Amino acid sequence: MAGTTARMRYEAILFDFDGIVVDSEPVHHACWREVLTPLGIDLTWEHYHQHFIGVSDRRMSEDLAAMAPRPMHPDEVSRYYPAKTVRFREEMQRLLPFSPGMPELMRSLTDYRLAVVTSSRRGEVEPVLQAGNLLGLLDATVYAEDVTKHKPDPEPYLRAAELLGISHALVVEDSAAGEAAGRAAGFEVLRVTTPADVAATLARHLHYGSMKA
Repeated sequence: MAGTTARMRYEAILFDFDGIVVDSEPVHHACWREVLTPLGIDLTWEHYHQHFIGVSDRRMSEDLAAMAPRPMHPDEVSRYYPAKTVRFREEMQRLLPFSPGMPELMRSLTDYRLAVVTSSRRGEVEPVLQAGNLLGLLDATVYAEDVTKHKPDPEPYLRAAELLGISHALVVEDSAAGEAAGRAAGFEVLRVTTPADVAATLARHLHYGSMKA
């Protein structure tokens, strides 16, 4: 557990969901590939990983429409989102792909207020948090439908700060968009791009803060 100085440094820890709490991006990618097959859109993992992590569903629909082999409006892509959501829920409930050590670490962070701040929708996230017995640990949640602007805009993190009533927080993110959002909101950001490294990196960071600050 972090020491007294680290508790003074951060009032809260704000977690992104996909790629931080859970290693879900491969599941998102597989489900999108499956449902987009009728549109002839070949979404490779490389393209998804480079361009779509941390962006809003609307932005993704626009970019996917531009990749289609025929002229396509983003709304046509958006119509496939419910089917993708169903498949994603099924796979996440089956796999429960939590990043290694994250549930245990989150349960140990009793010195901090905790929140999940994500561009994903409530219906995709809450069932997984509930299944992992993590939802009850959170003092606030911010989902895609809770804000009008998404990452990299700071609104999601500003909303979390408002809900928590805090001004000093550590944001834990895996994407450039999420990092930009956290910094624009005025918070320190710990960016970890490999889900397997998140828990250990965060634990070291909090210990480092308690020893060096």
